[in-house]
Amino acid sequence: MQKAIEVLMNEHRLIEQVLGSLETFTAEVEGGLAPVRPLLADYGAFLRDFADACHHGKEEDILFQRMVERGFSRESGPVAVMLHEHRVGRGHVAVLREAGGGTGPLAPVETRLVLEHAGAFIPLLRTHILKEDRILYPMAMRLLTGPEMDTMETEFEAFEARMRADGSYDRLQGLADRLTAAFRPDPARMAAAAQMVGCG
Repeated sequence: MQKAIEVLMNEHRLIEQVLGSLETFTAEVEGGLAPVRPLLADYGAFLRDFADACHHGKEEDILFQRMVERGFSRESGPVAVMLHEHRVGRGHVAVLREAGGGTGPLAPVETRLVLEHAGAFIPLLRTHILKEDRILYPMAMRLLTGPEMDTMETEFEAFEARMRADGSYDRLQGLADRLTAAFRPDPARMAAAAQMVGCG
């Protein structure tokens, strides 16, 4: 596998772990746990700053741009679908971040919104990741030449280097570790979700 694609797929595995943690958290909230704003802020921060700004940033600014230059459309087809799903996901994450940024205990309406948007976001991003791993990335590997992939890898490294320089990359990795330790992903639930996604 090309190194650039491997980088993106490794990021998918980390994002999936945090999605599993969020799923465990929402299940406990549905069971009566009172959600606290700092925890919602942490989920929102990881999903915005790592899943979106770092991971989706590499895709949108580098990989998808290469694919568009080689003939893919931003208006229809696989790249357009991925871009649309990125935008939909941002809307769900914005609700988590807004709840996390408030003060005092969450009102019942806020808790319902958190559960609604997390419940929509988790399967959306899981399915999105599967589409990229199984369809879009293989398309890219067939489409792009070795030198193009090497250039993309260099651009990914520069992208990460900027995040490492200000400490944000390590901070987000640590945040993922804390979230998955606080609310451990349920392997059985994640496996069942993966099978359901695969059947779609």
